[in-house]
Amino acid sequence: MRPAERARELADQLRYHGHRYYVLDDPEIGDDAYDALLDELRALEAEHPELRTPDSPTQRVGGEPVSRLDKVTHLQPMLSLANARSEEELRAWVARMRSHLAREGIEDPDFRFVAEPKIDGLAISLLYREGVLERGATRGNGEVGEDVTHNLRTIGSIPLRIDTDAPPALIEVRGEVYMSLPDFAALNERRAAQGLSTFMNPRNSAAGTIRQLDPALTAERPLSMWCYAVGVTEGVRFTSHSESLEWLAAHGFRVNGDVKTLGSEDEVVAQCLSWQERRGALDFEIDGVVVKVDDYELQRRLGAVGRDPRWAIAWKFPPTTAVTRLNDVAWNVGKYGDLHPFAQLEPVHVGGVTVKQATLHNEEDLVRKDVRPGDEVIVLRAGDVIPQVVSPAPHAVERPDRAPVPRPPERCPFCDTPTVKPEGTVFTRCPNRECPERRWQLLVHFASQGALDIDGLGEKQIAGLLERGLVRTAGDLYRLTKEQLVAIDRMGEVSAERLLRSIEASKDRPFGRVLFGMGIEGVGGITGRNLAQRFRSLDALMAATPEQIAETPGIGPIVAQIIHDSLADPQMRALAEDLRGLGLQLSVEGPPPGEGKLAEQTFVLTGTLPDLTREQATERILAQGGRVTTSVSKKTSYVVAGESPGSKLEKAERMGVPVLDEAGLLELLRD
Repeated sequence: MRPAERARELADQLRYHGHRYYVLDDPEIGDDAYDALLDELRALEAEHPELRTPDSPTQRVGGEPVSRLDKVTHLQPMLSLANARSEEELRAWVARMRSHLAREGIEDPDFRFVAEPKIDGLAISLLYREGVLERGATRGNGEVGEDVTHNLRTIGSIPLRIDTDAPPALIEVRGEVYMSLPDFAALNERRAAQGLSTFMNPRNSAAGTIRQLDPALTAERPLSMWCYAVGVTEGVRFTSHSESLEWLAAHGFRVNGDVKTLGSEDEVVAQCLSWQERRGALDFEIDGVVVKVDDYELQRRLGAVGRDPRWAIAWKFPPTTAVTRLNDVAWNVGKYGDLHPFAQLEPVHVGGVTVKQATLHNEEDLVRKDVRPGDEVIVLRAGDVIPQVVSPAPHAVERPDRAPVPRPPERCPFCDTPTVKPEGTVFTRCPNRECPERRWQLLVHFASQGALDIDGLGEKQIAGLLERGLVRTAGDLYRLTKEQLVAIDRMGEVSAERLLRSIEASKDRPFGRVLFGMGIEGVGGITGRNLAQRFRSLDALMAATPEQIAETPGIGPIVAQIIHDSLADPQMRALAEDLRGLGLQLSVEGPPPGEGKLAEQTFVLTGTLPDLTREQATERILAQGGRVTTSVSKKTSYVVAGESPGSKLEKAERMGVPVLDEAGLLELLRD
């Protein structure tokens, strides 16, 4: 095959598999196979530079840094939206539209509405000419934005070429670039492990990443994009907003599957309230619901008021921020000895709860925010996220008598050991391995739900065990007796027996969760599961080189070195041998990924199951060689639905995907 033909074939295969992975969340090949195709295309283009095109899959990463972000004038203004914060305000908006159209001679218009989640990210305009991505820009002030094409090319869910043999001469696609909550948490976990500052929230992370000058930095961060509108077009015409979204979804663009077309005000109100109730369960942040008139002709007749279209409105959710006084900055010690600042606040009601304390992340973040004792500060609480101090209130920084900038303590507040700050790290540390707070944090982590999940062993019980000298390490938990437990405050014989049964049951937790629970620096919950799947045993992992560890999905060379060094520590090896002797799971049973009786079968979990947690159900499916993804597609084998399943169940039913309850899943696993 001639080089040009092979290059086209490779590019088509990579676009297809990239679409399945980034847009449909339903890959057909593994990362190794995808990388092999990409490497072959890179080699071909290096040998024949004339074959390299702007829309080649090789151009997603490795572009040259730019010296500045150029200004871009949008072909069509990116308007802002008026807000509605109640049912009454939304109905008043509909009444205003009816009144305006009546003056235009349109009596009793037949409104259809489109309701879509208002993603809390960064608005982006993508311009495609003859089907090829020519330019991507931020919204800016609506008239003029910044050219960020070099960064947008690195985002896998953004097509570099439209999936059609007859593309329109010109089409502008609009959407929101964002970072999912799990990806945001994993990114911060990696940055903290590398000694880098952590990000404050997913929106700021996405916005800052898109405005990087070096696309290589953007490529390292897990961004995605939901497309929500079409702007200027040439060569294609739509009569409604819903029709344009269907076109986008059919041509390789990522459109949220929960966008609804609705026929009445009552349906719109119900949909907005439904999103408001569900927002805490989503894996991305939303701050409202955007409601639009579907018909483009009605949109044209309605026009705009200033910079706000009359035909669209944003139902905004109740605020999740409040202003209160920062009484003091105190410091906790983490399980690795890291000192973490936290705010002691004048109690304030925010996000449905009373908040007295809030995180300040780390000392560099504390300096960046410049919050000081005595300041009025802005506190954020979104969903189940830990409350955090965002910044001082604007008037606070103008006070001439502000307190000094808080600094980390020179001695550990728990063991009085002099603190240290290793070069190139974010955290000041307590270097004392015997620090009581470090030991308490390690044991709390070990017993937590995501790790060994020891029911009945909470923070207070662990503190009591440490105070009486009954435990020092996680292995000591498995040597406790009923007589020792009943000596703890509020621990009767029944509670002690129940706790002992829970401790014994934790020996059956899978290897990945044991890895996570051991407190190995650099190993989070997902990382622990990936390491377990790759190395299959703790012995194999401990014998691995940093380079071999770095081959695990989600682990880079810096974190791999940290994991390797942590596993080489004599105390960590002693803990591992202790847990092995006590009978914990330090290897993976069952088939490797892709083998077993559930091989080639893909599951999506939604809702709350009666007995199994989502993590437990995932582990059981993985143990039989199956795969678990987050979105429903035609390739999904089963959707496992519990209580309050949400839109994934509706989508499965529409697509004819088999649905199982927990009993059905367990039966399938047995069979």
